Amino acid sequence: MTKGLNKEMLRLAIPSILANITVPIVGMVDIAVAGHLNTNTLSGIETASLIGGIAIGSMIFDLLYWNFGFLRIGTGGLTAQSFGRGEKKECVNIFIRALSIALISAFIFLILQTLIIDFAFLFVKSSSEVKNLASEYFRIRILAAPATLSLMAFKGWFIGMQDGISPMTTDLVVNCSNVGASIVLALGIMNWPGLGFSGIAWGTVLAQYLGLLTAVLILLVKYRRTLVDNFVFQELKKAFKGAEMRKFFSMNADLLVRSLSFIGIYMGFTLIAARFGDLLLAVSSIMMKLLLLFSYFTDGFAYAGEAMTGKYIGARDSSSLKKTVNLTFIWSGGVCLLFMIIYYFGGELILRIMSSDEAVITGCLPYMIWLFFMPVMGCAAFTWDGIYIGATASKYIRDSMVYSTIAFLGTYFILEWIFKPEAEAAVHFLLTAYFMHLLVRSLLLSLNYKKAVLSRCP
Repeated sequence: MTKGLNKEMLRLAIPSILANITVPIVGMVDIAVAGHLNTNTLSGIETASLIGGIAIGSMIFDLLYWNFGFLRIGTGGLTAQSFGRGEKKECVNIFIRALSIALISAFIFLILQTLIIDFAFLFVKSSSEVKNLASEYFRIRILAAPATLSLMAFKGWFIGMQDGISPMTTDLVVNCSNVGASIVLALGIMNWPGLGFSGIAWGTVLAQYLGLLTAVLILLVKYRRTLVDNFVFQELKKAFKGAEMRKFFSMNADLLVRSLSFIGIYMGFTLIAARFGDLLLAVSSIMMKLLLLFSYFTDGFAYAGEAMTGKYIGARDSSSLKKTVNLTFIWSGGVCLLFMIIYYFGGELILRIMSSDEAVITGCLPYMIWLFFMPVMGCAAFTWDGIYIGATASKYIRDSMVYSTIAFLGTYFILEWIFKPEAEAAVHFLLTAYFMHLLVRSLLLSLNYKKAVLSRCP
């Protein structure tokens, strides 16, 4: 039995890990391209300002898209449980709901884009150079909103359908084309000089639509029979009515609060760092990218745990559920040990890949020790997320994020109030606060495991 569960977990996890490997590479390449642009052709704009423009622009998109994380998370958990119960028609209805919300929301973003960017800079304090660059980045990349939000729905649905290959394929298309397009469009190729800074954003737009095209083709080829057998156009309205619809929105309301809490942490991290000047903003942004590199690998097993947890709860198989949770943590623990070694021996090498600017590299070096502790602090938090999502235990996910956000903000501002540090020391306090939020998440989710997860499969 355990051997079969191991095989199933690896079948789901390995494709996710292969796809996730490319996710941090995209962020690193965006920063690396900005860090290697010829500043002599950019009216004297410094490398730190270019990196800061990417950081602030990306933060604004995080502010938008994390609010819609339920399109991936809620869709995956609900679909997995319906799949476990053998309710294929409800699986199709969940996908229709998620995709409809994605497209409607995306077009609202396109209409309100000027208000969004103006509102964001009411709270963001940065140099005029960073503000102009971030605004330019935003106005281009927002064009990809329909594709980006739709891909969240597709990915969640594929995972819920116990399919690890399709989201991997889609992610690989998005991320690999993003890397290639951003490099070529920003830096040029052969005798073409490229678009410079704006090419980074245009590369993302192109990649998102290529990914959406890939997801649609997979749906039509692999799931055509599921759609044909379980979708009736005349009954389309029923997908938006009844108890299942109320459950969909109730869960997603909790996940929206979770997303807002994430935004509070990551936006807070960036906004606080922006107070220290362009150089330390660039340093803090790079450090966050390096810290999160670990999460993209352990998320592969979290996704597998999510799909299997949802399936076994739907099938009322408590024995397989408990074994799934144990296996998820065993595999995630292995990733944790691996990344402690990678961070300890290769952290500086990864840093130098991301920027050739010696001022930025020198600025990062005092904070590199934090990388070594990231796997230990983050492993349980990231792994529990997948299990709780599969169990659709949205209330507990919501509460853990609210309390961890309070811990993050409280830790930083208390340390700042007590020690009144210089800017360089304040970054250490900022990283301390980030680790405190991971600790609080891990503790709360661990303590509530029996009540939140096991109780759903008596």
